[in-house]
Amino acid sequence: MHDIPAIVDAILSGYPLALRGVHGVGHWARVLENGLRITEINGADREIVTLFALFHDARRINEERDTGHGLRGAELARSLRGELVHLDDDRFDLLFEACRLHTEGGTNGDRTLLACWDADRLDLGRVGITPDPHRLGTKAARKLLGWAHVRAIEWHEPTAVLASWGLEAGQNTW
Repeated sequence: MHDIPAIVDAILSGYPLALRGVHGVGHWARVLENGLRITEINGADREIVTLFALFHDARRINEERDTGHGLRGAELARSLRGELVHLDDDRFDLLFEACRLHTEGGTNGDRTLLACWDADRLDLGRVGITPDPHRLGTKAARKLLGWAHVRAIEWHEPTAVLASWGLEAGQNTW
């Protein structure tokens, strides 16, 4: 089992952007909820999807085009491996690849990778983009598109997720 609040603390200790920004904790929480709903349908690895939600944008250096941010997030996960991230080699490799490749637009492959990537794509509404169902890799994501898109455009703050991470919705300190 992972100590998710401790992982969030480790990520936030080096996170340079606004925590309520386009790629901040609200986005991570929506990606987690999207991903967990996808896993209920497609049987993806919940633990990897959870860690992906936290690490995929964890080392962005700007809110615009940020080449290499997925790799930097994956490297952060690697740096915490054995201390806070506890996955066997095969599962860690999936997490690493999910983070590294999440902006590449992949729609084929392992169901866990696809669940991660679709969970992130379902939150594109926060930046004014309606996800194209043909660019989603899972049927599950296509079923969730309407629900997720409304939450994204409204910048919904998943209060239960944030609280489980030790963050309070509306809190000014994050």
